Amino acid sequence: MPTPTPPPPPPRHDFPAFPFPPYQIQSDFMSFLYDALSSGPGALALLESPTGTGKTLSIICSALQWLLDHRDAAAAAASRGRPGPDAGAGEDDEPDWMRDFTPLSVRPEKEGRKKKPPAARKPVPRKSDGSGEEGGDEEFLLEEYESDGEDGARSGAGKRAHCGSSSSSEDEEDADEEDEEEVTPKVYFTSRTHSQLSQFVGELKRTEFAGRLRTVCLGSRKNLCINKDVLKLRSANRINERCLELQKNKKSSKIKVEGDKRKVHQTKTTCGCPMLRNRSLQKEFKSEVSNQGALDIEDLAHIGRKIGTCPYYGARDMVRSADLVVLPYQSLLLKSARESLGLNLKNSIVIIDEAHNLADSLTSMYNSKITSSQLKAVLSHLEAYLNRFHNVLGAGNRRYIQTLTVLTRSFLRVLTNNQDGACTMTSMTINQFLFSLDIDNINIVKLCQYVKESNIIHKVSGYTNKSNSNEDGLNQLDLQQQHDEGSSIACFQALADFLRSLLNCNDDGRIIIAKQKFSGQPDEAHLKFVMLCAEKIFSEVTCDAHAVILAGGTLQPIEEIRLRLYPSLSPSHIKFFTCNHIVPPESILPISVTCGPSGMPFDFSYSSRSSPRMIEELGRFLCNIVTIVPEGIVIFFASYEYEKRVYDAWTAAGIISKISKKKHVFREPRISSDVETILNKYRVAIEFCSKNSQDTGINGALLLAVVGGKISEGINFSDGMGRCVVMVGLPYPSPSDVELIETIKHIETISSSFFVGDDKASGNKYDDECELQPGFDILRRCNKGGRDYYENLCMKAVNQSIGRAIRHINDYAAMLLVDSRYAHSSSRNFLCPTDKLPQWIKAQLTCAHNYGEVHRRLQQFFKLNKQTC
Repeated sequence: MPTPTPPPPPPRHDFPAFPFPPYQIQSDFMSFLYDALSSGPGALALLESPTGTGKTLSIICSALQWLLDHRDAAAAAASRGRPGPDAGAGEDDEPDWMRDFTPLSVRPEKEGRKKKPPAARKPVPRKSDGSGEEGGDEEFLLEEYESDGEDGARSGAGKRAHCGSSSSSEDEEDADEEDEEEVTPKVYFTSRTHSQLSQFVGELKRTEFAGRLRTVCLGSRKNLCINKDVLKLRSANRINERCLELQKNKKSSKIKVEGDKRKVHQTKTTCGCPMLRNRSLQKEFKSEVSNQGALDIEDLAHIGRKIGTCPYYGARDMVRSADLVVLPYQSLLLKSARESLGLNLKNSIVIIDEAHNLADSLTSMYNSKITSSQLKAVLSHLEAYLNRFHNVLGAGNRRYIQTLTVLTRSFLRVLTNNQDGACTMTSMTINQFLFSLDIDNINIVKLCQYVKESNIIHKVSGYTNKSNSNEDGLNQLDLQQQHDEGSSIACFQALADFLRSLLNCNDDGRIIIAKQKFSGQPDEAHLKFVMLCAEKIFSEVTCDAHAVILAGGTLQPIEEIRLRLYPSLSPSHIKFFTCNHIVPPESILPISVTCGPSGMPFDFSYSSRSSPRMIEELGRFLCNIVTIVPEGIVIFFASYEYEKRVYDAWTAAGIISKISKKKHVFREPRISSDVETILNKYRVAIEFCSKNSQDTGINGALLLAVVGGKISEGINFSDGMGRCVVMVGLPYPSPSDVELIETIKHIETISSSFFVGDDKASGNKYDDECELQPGFDILRRCNKGGRDYYENLCMKAVNQSIGRAIRHINDYAAMLLVDSRYAHSSSRNFLCPTDKLPQWIKAQLTCAHNYGEVHRRLQQFFKLNKQTC
């Protein structure tokens, strides 16, 4: 008789790795997360904890403690002789949660690892085309391709051909890698930016887990590449292209090896990138990283430079043996990236931080766009290549290249066919797009596989670059620069991405056709695929993982998250945790500011915000509050364009000079690489003024920032860096945004389907194929889901921006919401915007009906908190 299945592990309330006595909300957070993980497999949990409450440290101490506890339980079960995961079904009395966490000892793909894709063929004997120039262009000739074995070729997807010093050493390394066990379960932690990942590693170093568990941090090539020639390209896309190109450009040389009684000639193959030629250095890199414990991206790059080997691929090779993998969104959530990195989510824990806009982040990763100029370039390159090599290409290559040419012409035709010269944008489903171009009979699945397997992108681009250099008389340096820019490769990659988009299900996205303009406007004609269905993308993650945890400072309303990511799951099946802030109520001062010093109502709606009188009134308001707010003020505008308009108007009116008498003024730069420099200057100015304000009369600094910019997310303005945060207006996204309107229509459709029970309840409002209607018309026709989504986009941006202040229990800050709409419903159809503020802010929010009230409250607030500090 089988042994009864033991109950899941008991709840845990003590977390010894936490580096100091936790606050109650931190203890509750860790216990809730631990229980959620214990309820797996298939557990889904949302944990909301305001920024500055120790959320990251709580996640680390709870999730990693759970990982160790369950490994201990699995080891104890094994020592008692319980049946393993390979035991017969009838004798299996081991609980699922324990069996799933037994370390894997056999790699299922081991036997097939060395197999080469069938598509990679030896070149067939080449017929002379009579031109007499074949020898010089031979390197660009495609190897013969047959599509019969595509299924076999596809089975090898995701396996990276790592460069090495020679073919024999590569084989030895592959054997070593095969013998390395996959550590399961493991924890995957992902966040939006590299700076957020570095903060996570910094918190991890404060705990004992940094030394007990093997941690690897994955980053982009741009952040980890140490090849100076590649880094000069600056652009992330160009760096990626050049890195892959260098690996394909292996150099071969014959070497003589003397055996016992004979001499043997072997071919030595070296990688084009010098940082990957010596595999022994990669071993040294992995050894040093393992010995040093938890390291962030900057640490890995430093070790790579010191040893002289690539930290990007060195870190990738450590994923299998890692207990904790820290990586950016793109690497985990994009299927092609998971395959390339060899990530195995089976039975593992996936923790997604900053998940407030997760659905939109998911869909944007699968968008694709190609412009008319890119299509023209691809068509020109394909025709030139086919003309040059037509007589020596195999039948398979000729057929596929001709098919690519036909498709490219069709795409161009639909963009340039605009007889009336009007600016028209059309939205249609995938099937409608294919039928309208009469290309529905082309097998795009096989075509995409051909592009992936045949290396046509690099062959055609290489031939194009060489031909252009010969025609233009460029020297080798110019050729290298042209090649590095990767313009030809970028055009082909845009086409490949768009073709892959056409493989999605018909209702998963929409094709946007922006036709050629003749009015002299700068926007270029383009085709764009807009992914709408986040649910299917996310299900690829959730179906394998033991548990998926979404964490963030502001996740509400969770109904939107459920609707877009788990629509088939009832709300009762999603575990949700939320808490208040750790700071006392008297440490925050949120105020809705309805009017300025002269009594003029603040209205920063799109139609009114550019009024000179409105901008001047805002300037007067700021001139007054800089005199009473100490240290740093951060003011957020809806866009870079509006910030520039306001700054220019204030400069012309002398307002900036008035503000400068009390605060140094800084502006958020558009270029992200310059943000850190500005922030450092802002910080230094505040620190200097705090010590010398009596001498200079200047009491701090003012930073003009932009909602949705680099500063509004992921940057901490603790203490004096953010004593006051000013939000100017309600940053609603523009209703003229094509992608936004398509997303709103999609959400309205699925919300009506689930709430009303009619799959076509909302779909009848919109034509499947139509010239895009004005966004406000679409919004007016929405019942609930689409309108709520539009409102949520605005308030999530507000919450993220004002949440930059208040980072610890002793911090304090004022939050000024400057717009009369914060005091009442913005329209007949919308709720009051402040209803969607975080509870810890909403509970303290007051509305000031005149400027004197604002001035008085600010004076009292800062006087009180200055005394208590």
